[in-house]
Amino acid sequence: MCSTSGRSSSTATAADDRVAGPSASSNEPSQPQPSEIGSRGEEEEEEEEEEDDDDNDNDLSGPQQPTEHSEDNTTSSTNQGLEAEPIDTTQDITTQDQCSVIVRYVTNVIHERLVAVVKCEASTGQYFVQLLSEVLENMKLDINKCIGNSTDGASSMQGRYKGFSALLSAKSPNQVHVWCYAHILNLVLTDTTESVLASGSLFCLLNNIAVFLRESYQRMNIWEKESKDPRHRRLAPIGETRWWAKDSALKKVFGVFGKPDAGLYVDVILTLSAIQDQKNINATARVKAQGYIEGLLKYETILTAQIFLRIFDVTSPVSKYLQTSGMDILSAHRMVVSTEEQLKGMARDFENVKAAADTFVQWANRKVQEQDEETELEFEATLPLKRARKKKTMPGEMAQDETFTHAESAYRIDVHNQIMDTVIESIHRRFLSNGTLYADLALLDPKQFNQITSNASGLPQTALQELSKCLLKFDSRATVANLQSELTSLAEQWNRLKRSCFDEYTTRTMEDGPEGDDEVEMVNKSCSSCKDCSVCCYRILRQYNLLTDAYHILGLAYKFLLTLSITQVACERSFSTLKFIKSMLRSSLSQQHLEAFMLMATEREVLMALDSDLVIDAVAERSELLRKLLIQ
Repeated sequence: MCSTSGRSSSTATAADDRVAGPSASSNEPSQPQPSEIGSRGEEEEEEEEEEDDDDNDNDLSGPQQPTEHSEDNTTSSTNQGLEAEPIDTTQDITTQDQCSVIVRYVTNVIHERLVAVVKCEASTGQYFVQLLSEVLENMKLDINKCIGNSTDGASSMQGRYKGFSALLSAKSPNQVHVWCYAHILNLVLTDTTESVLASGSLFCLLNNIAVFLRESYQRMNIWEKESKDPRHRRLAPIGETRWWAKDSALKKVFGVFGKPDAGLYVDVILTLSAIQDQKNINATARVKAQGYIEGLLKYETILTAQIFLRIFDVTSPVSKYLQTSGMDILSAHRMVVSTEEQLKGMARDFENVKAAADTFVQWANRKVQEQDEETELEFEATLPLKRARKKKTMPGEMAQDETFTHAESAYRIDVHNQIMDTVIESIHRRFLSNGTLYADLALLDPKQFNQITSNASGLPQTALQELSKCLLKFDSRATVANLQSELTSLAEQWNRLKRSCFDEYTTRTMEDGPEGDDEVEMVNKSCSSCKDCSVCCYRILRQYNLLTDAYHILGLAYKFLLTLSITQVACERSFSTLKFIKSMLRSSLSQQHLEAFMLMATEREVLMALDSDLVIDAVAERSELLRKLLIQ
């Protein structure tokens, strides 16, 4: 991802045409356009005001109060066209590497638009810089004015010398590199599930059982007969590329932490037991079923499952939020910090985990007896005793290291504490970058305004220095002193400014799919203004036209904050659309048609807002025959 600034008025038109097509109208309310940087005359500013007034019919922040523009105010923060371009690649059905380019920009709300789908010829950092440069050049955007980039952890993206981020930094110094938060959280959970043998065995067992049942229609018939689930759910293999796969697989079998009623644990046990007793099934399958039953009956398996159910209860909301559209870096970072604090609070709370495991065992015994009174299955209620190993003491050695012979103490130290320490340490280490800049951006949060106003000595001298370095190349007035002065003034006026009322605005977010479906889907959701976040603060400043004169530097800072992209989930969503468009039945689709269909399917709102008459006129101008057929 690279964030750019300094586009001309023709650039804005080109960028919107790239999304909406050649027939997009300049006064189309559903396609807001970022403004240009640089000196502008009073006449152009008045024209922009008129366009903004037209757009205010659909402006989610409500009608704006009119203000007078000064002739000397030639670099207003409302004219700073900050943009972000997250990019990512995936293979289509024909194993061609496809790269999605997303444009992220801010008007009254945050927008993320798919603008290009390009077939990759290489996978080096230099090639991706060249690819992005060509896309931006076609849109008349300047890659030399990036404010940041967001990538995954691939070596071609994060290489220190020849990676995409390093080469992009050579063209645009002082840019902010952000490792995709969604990818980082997935790596955190991967580190945690592979930290000890017990955790690896748990998820390997769940995946093997799902694959085992799906391999044969006879086994699936037994599953449908034995399962009492009213939603007729089936076990799904754990996909390494799906961020919620382990969470979904674990909750589907073991239910929720401390509440196993929704789990399919007993159904899985009875199904495997029925497969084991079937004489017409080959011996290899029956032996596998017996091994899976033994693994599920272990008390260690149940304990480990409860540990991860507790962890996922904390991390899953963060993961889903990181997959939403239009989030800002400050809110995401705050949620990550809150998640780390919650995990620290439960790091040594093994007693509640054991209590949840005991409750699960009692529920499982009762449930099995209700469904099959003749069963001989026994669930372990305690950990097996560990035999103390005697080590030979060599001459001159001191006392031996302390060994834990008590099974529960050994499990608490070697498994529970190790898992919790791994997830906490991994979150702290992987989300540690750009800490100084995040500290400056945190001051823009309205939750900090009371602290700013209550401090008699004002802001520290070092506050907002990193943020000032990022903004100075866009506006020479974005000094530390000016930023601190405007922020202090806004903090004092905030309680009066936030009394304005907003209409509900629409945002796109991720929600779970229908019952029995493991997929999540993007939905439009109406949200009320909380007036306690950076998005609301920017919208209030925009509503009262305070971004031009009173808080023009602070407005640029808020736009910088909201424009920075911290994830690549917009690209990932486009990949989900790609697999439907270029399928086995349309594997020979040309790249030109693929890109056109991708743009129409992904940016459906823009497509439906186009004037059909303008589209017909644009097509008719291509040839005399089309003109006769469509117009005359």
